[in-house]
Amino acid sequence: MTIPVDRAGDLTVRKESGARDAQINQIPFDPEFTPGARNAVTVCLRVQPDEKVCVITDKVTADIAAAIVHELEDLGASYRAWVLEDLAPRPLNDLPQELLDDLESSQVSIFAVQAQRNELKSRMQMTEVVNRRKIRHAHMVNINRQIMLEGMRADFQKVDRLSQKVVDMVRKASKIRAKTAAGTDLTADLNPNYRWLKTSGIITPEKWGNLPGGEIFTTPGEVNGTFVIDGVVGDYLCAKFGNLREHPLTIQMKGNRLTEAHSENRELENDFWKYTHTDENSDRVGEFAIGTNIDLKDVIGQILQDEKYPGVHIAFGNPYGAHTGAEWDSSTHIDVVGRKFNIWVDDEQIMRDGKFLVEA
Repeated sequence: MTIPVDRAGDLTVRKESGARDAQINQIPFDPEFTPGARNAVTVCLRVQPDEKVCVITDKVTADIAAAIVHELEDLGASYRAWVLEDLAPRPLNDLPQELLDDLESSQVSIFAVQAQRNELKSRMQMTEVVNRRKIRHAHMVNINRQIMLEGMRADFQKVDRLSQKVVDMVRKASKIRAKTAAGTDLTADLNPNYRWLKTSGIITPEKWGNLPGGEIFTTPGEVNGTFVIDGVVGDYLCAKFGNLREHPLTIQMKGNRLTEAHSENRELENDFWKYTHTDENSDRVGEFAIGTNIDLKDVIGQILQDEKYPGVHIAFGNPYGAHTGAEWDSSTHIDVVGRKFNIWVDDEQIMRDGKFLVEA
């Protein structure tokens, strides 16, 4: 049985086997993590001393969780911290009941883990509670040292100002066109019944957000065209294939469905095609997004950060309908990211070669 104590400074994670206790707040961490951890706690989540925080991590990511816990303790906020491997075998079939119960009594939650194959269902179980209870939730899947030292050090107030300016523009638009020198040429026709969301890193009860933040997104009405994915693909394929600059994946979409996928890397091509044909809507474009984290300089091969890189990214599968208003669903969700976009909102160009033409 795992026994967490919900006062800062008293956290103990006790293993059922009787092995020695592992105290997350005593795990050593790189002091270079501190600026990013402080950004997460005080700027992005705005944790208050009288709030309770649920911190979920895994063994690989425990040192980053320790840096976050240190900031919670400095603030004086109470928390419970959990290590997934102490609760259930991985990959998780379902989110352990202890975590679901703890989320029910928390105002803030932080999920800092490394993704494993076939765990999307358990993450959806978590976000169902987050959405229902309007928890301020930081989703930090595949967070690592590089992201802590780069994306998590962004000026999220500045990113938020730019994100607000761009989302105000697209909410009035009927279509968005995106092109790149690599060969991307696609058009998204927008559905006025679907909402645009801003996840700039400033997390509110209305919408949980990935950290590092910096994007606006909606469910598109329909996407057609070509996308040359010379950045990254998401979910567990990201860790497997990394940065796709040298061997991109080129996809075709028609009527909002994936129709073709080609790459010199045949394993990537086959794995992506299999993933996007898991269920009847896995090949359907569920998300159309614009990255707005202008402190990011290039794609690094980590989807958590790379989908915030300035430009367009889309995702096949789950449309986050609870937020966008889309009425269909899917058991999968995989993002794809490119580089150096030119973007037009209706007829106004807002990005040239990856640089925004609107000011933050």
